[in-house]
Formats: sequence, C-alpha cells, structure tokens
Amino acid sequence: MNILIIEDDKDLCHAVSWQLQQDGHSIDCCHNGGEANLYIRQGIYDLILLDRMLPEENGLHLLRSMRAAGNLTPVIILSALGEVDDRVTGLNEGADDYLVKPFAYSELAARIGSLFRRKNDFGTTAVSYGDLSLDSTENILYCQDKKCSLSHTESELMGLLLKAGDKITNRTVLLHKVWGVDASVEDSNLDNYIYFLRKRLKTLESDVTIVNRRGQGFYLQWHNADAE
Repeated sequence: MNILIIEDDKDLCHAVSWQLQQDGHSIDCCHNGGEANLYIRQGIYDLILLDRMLPEENGLHLLRSMRAAGNLTPVIILSALGEVDDRVTGLNEGADDYLVKPFAYSELAARIGSLFRRKNDFGTTAVSYGDLSLDSTENILYCQDKKCSLSHTESELMGLLLKAGDKITNRTVLLHKVWGVDASVEDSNLDNYIYFLRKRLKTLESDVTIVNRRGQGFYLQWHNADAE
C-alpha cells in the first residue's frame, strides 16, 4: 500500500515508517498540517496515519476538510489523547480507527489489516488474464513463479483490467469504480496508477501490457497469446 504518515514526532515517524517498509509498503512522511495538505491533495494514498496535535493545522481539522471534500481515503488516528471522548470525537470526525500512543507496532499492523479486510470490495475470488493472476484479498499479483505486492488502489484497478482482458474499459468507468462516483479525483490520478502498474508488470517480466486507446480507455494485450 501507499501510506502517508502525518506525525510531528520525527523519531516515531521514522520508526513506524521503517517497520511499514519492511512489510512491503511505500511510505511518505510529513510533520505539519500545512505540508500535509499538499500530500493529501495528490490523492495517491491508500491509507493515512494521522496525529491529532500538529503544528500549523491540527489533525482533526485536516480530517474534517478531507471528508468535506469527498476524500474517503482510510484514516487511522494515532494520538496520545486517549480518553473515551477523544476517541469518540476522532471517529465522529471521519476516522476509520483510533490508536492511542504509545502503541505496539504489531497492533498497528493488525489494525491496518483489519481495516482493509473490511473495505475489500472484491471478495476472495482470484482473477486471471494471460500469465497474470491477482489475489485481490491479499493484493498480490502473480506472474508464473514471480509475485509482487500491490497497493489497495493498484489492486482494484488491476482487478478491473484483468476482468475486462482485451476489451476496452472506459476511463470514466475506471475512475468511478476505483475511486467512487462522488469522489473528487483528478483524471491524472488514473494515469499515475496505470504508470505504477506498468512498472509492476515490467518487474514481473509479464507478457501482458496495458494499452491506452486514446480518448476511450485501457485494455490488456497478451503478447504470448498466439503460443497457446
């Protein structure tokens, strides 16, 4: 997953970032509310870990602004404010979970796993095309004896492309199904994630490529199909 950590305690941020990277996640960090806005607006994150007490703009205000703008990116609040009222306020503002500092990394990892199991809309059915197979529950893409982990958004997009195979899927359909009909998402986000997936396919040495039919959408092409 692509995860953004918004935390002004740089030592904690570094420690959590390092552990998440060991688990295969891509991490960005920022340390104040003003900087966080710039990261959030990119719309590329599958999860945000958010501290409540931040310089410039507090975490709850950031969260409130996100939800008001239609940004539904999952958010886990990490805060030393652990009273019942504090947790209730955070959840009512739109957080998906609330973890009180200090916490064990194993608990954070478990909370992340639980959150995305609840939000997985693709069930447990694997979908395949050419030499590729996607486990949408674990967000793992397989190519013969190779595999790589995908972000949650990458997995959703790859799943749609695999299901359509060599049939074109319209850009608007992809945007609506991956980010939601009401989400405020730039069209360029789709191109960014297509770029990420093409890099994954290159790493896996797959014979499948993602083709852009200009003005229409995307489809998959299996260059080894004639050999079957």
